[in-house]
Amino acid sequence: MNLMKLSRYPSAFIRIQQFHSSVVCDRKQSGRYKVTLRQDFPLTYEMANPPYQIGHRKSWNSWNTCNLWEGLRSAETAVEDMFIRKFMSGTWHNLFASEIIIKRQHNMIRIGGIITRDLPPRKYYFLIGYTEELLSYWLQCPVKLELQTVESKLSVVYAYK
Repeated sequence: MNLMKLSRYPSAFIRIQQFHSSVVCDRKQSGRYKVTLRQDFPLTYEMANPPYQIGHRKSWNSWNTCNLWEGLRSAETAVEDMFIRKFMSGTWHNLFASEIIIKRQHNMIRIGGIITRDLPPRKYYFLIGYTEELLSYWLQCPVKLELQTVESKLSVVYAYK
C-alpha cells in the first residue's frame, strides 16, 4: 500500500513503539575539562575542581537567598545575575582573569573578581565608577565592585590539563 492510500484510512496506521536497551553509563562529564594531549590547557582553581566539590573545596559564583524555600524573586535574580555577568564581561573586555562572583546581602550587590593590569590605573577607576553607577541605576540597589589585580592571566593558573 502506498502512503497516499494509508492517509485516507486512519485506522490503517499502526503505532509501533520500539524498546532500546543499552549499558548503563555512569560517566559524569558535565562541568569537567577534557585532558589535552600535551596537557597544556591552563585551569584556574574554580575550573580545576569538579562540580561535585561545590560547597566543599570551591564556592558558588552567585550568593543569594532567593532559592530557599518560598524565596522571593528567584527568576528575576537569575536573570539579573546573567545580565550582570554579560555587562561586566562587555565593559571589562578581556580583563577578567577569573570568574565573576556576585554576592547579594540585603539590598546591596557586591561583585568580585580578579582582573589583569593591562590598563593604566585612571582607566580602572573610571570603569569602576561607570560600572557601579550604571548597575546601581538599572538594578535599583547599591552595587559595589571588589576587584583584585594580577600581572597576567598566567598568575591565576592552578593546574594544567
